[in-house]
Amino acid sequence: MSAMDAPARTSADIRRWRRYLAAERAEAAVYRDLASRRTGEEREIMLALAAAEKRHEQHWLDLLGHDVGMPLKGDVRTRFLAFLARRFGGVFVLALVQRAESRSVYDRDDHATATMAADEQIHEEVVRSLATRGRNRLSGTFRAAVFGANDGLVSNLALVLGVGASGVAAGTVLLTGVAGLLAGALSMGAGEYISVRSQRELLEASTPDPETAHALPNLDVDANELALVYRARGMAAPDAQERADLVLARLAATGVTEGIDPDAEAASGDDLESHGTAWGAAISSFCFFASGAIVPVLPYLLGMTGNVAVVVASVLVGLCLAATGAVTGLLSGTSPITRALRQLAIGFGAAGVTYALGLLFGTSVA
Repeated sequence: MSAMDAPARTSADIRRWRRYLAAERAEAAVYRDLASRRTGEEREIMLALAAAEKRHEQHWLDLLGHDVGMPLKGDVRTRFLAFLARRFGGVFVLALVQRAESRSVYDRDDHATATMAADEQIHEEVVRSLATRGRNRLSGTFRAAVFGANDGLVSNLALVLGVGASGVAAGTVLLTGVAGLLAGALSMGAGEYISVRSQRELLEASTPDPETAHALPNLDVDANELALVYRARGMAAPDAQERADLVLARLAATGVTEGIDPDAEAASGDDLESHGTAWGAAISSFCFFASGAIVPVLPYLLGMTGNVAVVVASVLVGLCLAATGAVTGLLSGTSPITRALRQLAIGFGAAGVTYALGLLFGTSVA
């Protein structure tokens, strides 16, 4: 859309266009900063996204004409993104950029072109794909860390509140909380180690044995039993035969023995990587459970008792639950507020039930 084709402008239009212009300039700067911290294909992708934002910038410049005025700063969210991009540039920043791209209003603004709206939608998918690489590397250990922290917060808060509500002395509540911390952290660490180790062993059992490649030179070319391997993996008979012929022909031409299915080996390697290491999951689970479980105990460690300790413990745990929920939301490209509220509802729901049971038990005993 050119300035000649645009409808009569109003002061509100001009203010909105100037905000759009500032946002496009800020977003282009974010992509350039991210590109400066990358090499190869990822750098080229970031620079291409910056060039697209430059085209959008020119659209608003054309519409504004002499009304462009003094350059405005981008909104606080985009400037914060630029700050993070200059200093970090990891998956966390990419997740924030993905969410920023999803908030585009161009599809609802008559002065933005359909191409610009489509660009923003595609940009979100591009950034999502880049962020997915980092999410896959984080997924195993991050899952254990988030699960451990939240389990420590909720279970120990429920334990402390339930015991405290029964009317026992503050020293007993403190001892119970510390015992719950140690028991839970050790249990979480051991459970995560066994879980992830077992999962990796199952994946490793499905990975082609590299030693099988040494049998290839001695195969009967006419029978070509290698085709049975591919058929067992789900290939149709003609495709399996074609793949087997290709592998043996490559062996005859080069004399080099390779894995019978390099693609499958690479895919299995990716699967193993995405699930993290057993020790990494165990250590992160232990540490994060302990760091979460210590929070409800802090008021009692500081000498607080009664309702004051209950309220302070609940507030501290609420803040931590909201923070972990928000971080999870940001990394997954969804609303941090929604995830934070979900964490609070689940955590306080479980703790509330336990506290009510503690009150009931204390009254019955009394």
